[in-house]
Amino acid sequence: MTIRFGSRTARIALLLLALFGASSALVLAQNPPRAEPRAIAPRGPLAASEQSVVNLFEAAAPSVAYITTEVVQRTGLFTAEVGQGAGSGFVWDSAGHVVTNYHVVEGARRVFVQLDAGAPIEAKPVGVAPEYDLAVVRLAHVPKNLRPIPLGTSRDLKIGQSVYAIGNPFGLQRTLTQGIVSALDRELPTIEGYREVAGVIQTDAAINPGNSGGPLLDSAGRLIGVNSAIRSASGSSAGVGFAIPVDLVNRIVPALIARGRAPLPGIGIVPVRPDLVARAGIAGVVIDQISRGTPAAEAGLRPLNRQSGDPGDVIVAVDGRRVETLSEFAAALDRVGIDNTAELTVNRDGKERRVRVRVIDLRH
Repeated sequence: MTIRFGSRTARIALLLLALFGASSALVLAQNPPRAEPRAIAPRGPLAASEQSVVNLFEAAAPSVAYITTEVVQRTGLFTAEVGQGAGSGFVWDSAGHVVTNYHVVEGARRVFVQLDAGAPIEAKPVGVAPEYDLAVVRLAHVPKNLRPIPLGTSRDLKIGQSVYAIGNPFGLQRTLTQGIVSALDRELPTIEGYREVAGVIQTDAAINPGNSGGPLLDSAGRLIGVNSAIRSASGSSAGVGFAIPVDLVNRIVPALIARGRAPLPGIGIVPVRPDLVARAGIAGVVIDQISRGTPAAEAGLRPLNRQSGDPGDVIVAVDGRRVETLSEFAAALDRVGIDNTAELTVNRDGKERRVRVRVIDLRH
């Protein structure tokens, strides 16, 4: 039968067709075709290099601490408010001692340490060493199965070897970053200004605000440094981070735990202020005073004569290594170590001579 579109039958057929199509579209809209999830391709085992990093993190992470502090900040002549700070740290021993940077806990009225997913535990300061930017706090309550971080050594590090930083950058807990030893034997200024930490490790592992006080690990998961600072115009990681070497940490921390203070290497002199020396155009350490009975006095060193203006003995080198500033001299004595002997090169009346001097602990 032929359908003419102008006929009544044709109009009814077109209407039915339109209604059928609309209802079908409505059904499809309400019940779209069901999409089955795609099959997952087998992963297989992790590469050996990946698995070693996973194992390293899982072993070290329980020893890493998230540290928060309460600090009273003055807002006016008679007003103040409580501010908060944050950083990282790590478990030193099973007695509950936790190591961090001094600048993380500086001025804090309360310190809290969080381990794993547990609640923060209040901690009390045990000892601080601003000249090394190190501090030790002790947990008020020591959890069971506390895991001290394994200690390594920094004396045999090689530029190019892999390192790993774990910390809490920007408050993001348990962050792992990876890099290499970028350089060795850097010097890091401390908040005291006239001293520098010697033998500092430079790394390109990402270190950001909040990483301070956290561990720098070698590929065996051992502590080789304490992440302390970054060099960056933006204040965030630029691939130049610095860590205090563990050999120094392992000398300072036991002293802080035992006596609450760190040994301070010296020879018994009071130096002239560095800014005055620099203003006079002198490269070296000018001696203002010499304490009686000290190695400097026994070695016959001569101080500045304020009446005549004679600079006396200007220390220009330690063990053959030039020192032009007081901070370089302090770092050199750190390298020599307490109870060891340093050979000083001093300039007197325009002539250089060598003097052997014993290094002592000025705080003993």
